Amino acid sequence: MSVQFPARSRRPLVIATAAVVVTAAVGLALLHRPVTAATPQRAPASAVVPVTAGTAEARDVPIYLTALGSAQGLNTVTVRPRIDGQLTEVLFTEGQMVKQGDVLARIDSRQYEAQLSQARAAKAKDEAQLANAKRDLDRSTNLASKGYETRQMMDTQKATVEQLTAAVEGDQAMIDNATVQLSYTTIISPINGRTGIRQIDAGNIVHASDANGLVVIAQIQPISVLFTLPQDVLDQVTDAMGKGPVKVEAFKRDDVTPVGEGMLALVDNQIDPSAGTIRLKATFPNPDSALWPGQFVNVHLLVDERHNAVTVSAQVIQRGPNGTFAYVIKPDDTVEMRGIKVGPVRDGIAVIEEGLAVGERVVVDGQYKIQPGSRVDAREVPEPVARRS
Repeated sequence: MSVQFPARSRRPLVIATAAVVVTAAVGLALLHRPVTAATPQRAPASAVVPVTAGTAEARDVPIYLTALGSAQGLNTVTVRPRIDGQLTEVLFTEGQMVKQGDVLARIDSRQYEAQLSQARAAKAKDEAQLANAKRDLDRSTNLASKGYETRQMMDTQKATVEQLTAAVEGDQAMIDNATVQLSYTTIISPINGRTGIRQIDAGNIVHASDANGLVVIAQIQPISVLFTLPQDVLDQVTDAMGKGPVKVEAFKRDDVTPVGEGMLALVDNQIDPSAGTIRLKATFPNPDSALWPGQFVNVHLLVDERHNAVTVSAQVIQRGPNGTFAYVIKPDDTVEMRGIKVGPVRDGIAVIEEGLAVGERVVVDGQYKIQPGSRVDAREVPEPVARRS
């Protein structure tokens, strides 16, 4: 037995079923439609695209090696007392620039003055005895020549003179030693430099064995900078040194603000086998004290200079699956994608070793809007100027 619906009752059911089918079809179409909104659309080759252009130029380009270094005093000395005693005076100010030979402090000298006086008195005593012994030797020699005194007595007197002569020489050595000890009561600066924090105050007893010393003096004019480079660049550095003095520049941690210019002083005589690096030292005049011991700096070592190298703005360089390339603007204002070999890049300037010639126009900005064969409306801009020549 089948149930028959009236025609009027079947119509809403048919309409609802059709609506469900249409909705499902639309949903499937939307689900399988490719998503392209996130991909930038390049203009068709026939459209004129506005871009920023530049020109490949010939420049003398310096070649630098960069490293992280730290400054240290050209000479650093911990000033220690060389004798024991009471520190009576401190004559320097913390942070003061001192010169070699400047008096820094004094130790109570009375004990050492007394020792010097004692040594001088002992010498005077022995000199008097020596003078008397020499007179006795003269008399013995005279009597022995006449047969009134034995040869043995004369030799004994001669030995006495020699003993007293040696005693006087020993007394002079004691005087010299006491004089040196007395000089140590005045503590002087051994180098030119800047004093640090005072380690001990006047009135304290100091000892020659004290570990901390009185003060640390660092020579900062000139100053040294130590840095390391990979062993692979050793040949470049030694070749540069063979041509003459090698310039070194130091910059703050932002690698932009210069703090000094100096010369490479030495390359260490061995490579660190654990890191594969080699240490170098540069010397900076540092007249304005911009470099400070312990300061970290970025070091730029000039090892070569390329003359008349083909250069473009670093923005010109693009990277693709096949390597680096640039968009070159042809005379008919269309662009071609050309593979290039990029050399050193510095201060916004890139050296092009292969692929471009001097005078060729290239796209500096707007590459994402073009494709090979696109026609462009190029607006020329000057190439960036290198920070250093």
